[in-house]
Amino acid sequence: MIKRNLAKLNQTMGFQISNCNKQKVKPFLDSETEQDTDDIAGYASWLMKHPSALNSFDSVMKEAKGKKVVVFLDYDGTLSPIVEDPDKAFMSAEMRAAVREVAKYFPTSIISGRSRDKVKEFVQLNNVNYAGSHGLDLMAPARAVKSCDKKGNEGAFQPAKLFLPAIQEISIELEDQIREVQGARIEDNRFCISVHYRQVPPGDHEILKKKVKSLVENRPELRLTEGKMVLEVRPSIEWNKGDALNYLLDTLGFSNPKEVLPLYVGDDRTDEDAFKVIAAKRQGFPILVSSIPKDTRAWYSLRDPPEVLAFLLRLAKWKKSEIPFYK
Repeated sequence: MIKRNLAKLNQTMGFQISNCNKQKVKPFLDSETEQDTDDIAGYASWLMKHPSALNSFDSVMKEAKGKKVVVFLDYDGTLSPIVEDPDKAFMSAEMRAAVREVAKYFPTSIISGRSRDKVKEFVQLNNVNYAGSHGLDLMAPARAVKSCDKKGNEGAFQPAKLFLPAIQEISIELEDQIREVQGARIEDNRFCISVHYRQVPPGDHEILKKKVKSLVENRPELRLTEGKMVLEVRPSIEWNKGDALNYLLDTLGFSNPKEVLPLYVGDDRTDEDAFKVIAAKRQGFPILVSSIPKDTRAWYSLRDPPEVLAFLLRLAKWKKSEIPFYK
């Protein structure tokens, strides 16, 4: 009876593996993906406070009546699975098609910790806006902004441009410092240097962290933050994904909170800055992607990228049903 009830609970909560988001790269299994019975019960309790955005879809979209829905998405862990090799965090063809469909009906932006060029390379869509380096490198529509970056790209906005020399300098030093740490790898995200340690033996995690901290602590122009198995060296500037969200809303012409309903879907602690902005406006819906209970400012949740896919497909379907058909 207990096993039968547990199986029923798993099915109700969407714990079955979806076949619609097949990946050639095996997701990295860590403490967030391995759950025992107690974890499942804890997650069910957490869902009471952060209900499924899929199960609550109709009530969420009631708030959209008469408003312009604007969509914001994180990339890793949201549109793609978390994998051991960050260079292989590919999104599925189904997810790409869903994002393309959503962007047909709603202004859509992807705000990632990756470099803008890298996330665009992964997503491969021209009908969305891209913000890289946690919002420090934005590309808004050319019609909205008249600035250019050094490559001549219209719409580029880079509030940390003056920090580039310092970031490039410490990138070289980091390469030299961590080369002897097995499994450690550096990713240059232009305005953010990421030090990944998913493949570093657990016993060496603290050694790696000390090496990175020692390089950053005496540089007031830089700061160190931590994400999912990654250390990130970022400019000491008051700018985050929440600021990027506000900038894009304003740039796109959606600065009046009474007329706009922003939806932000993300899984990382850096997305909490965007959740905070939406929560403060009391207009919009912050949605956390997580399979375990977490402290969050998000109001709703989705369990994993397959559920994000289902949510995006439903969002596009909802909009299509709102559009009158004329022969």
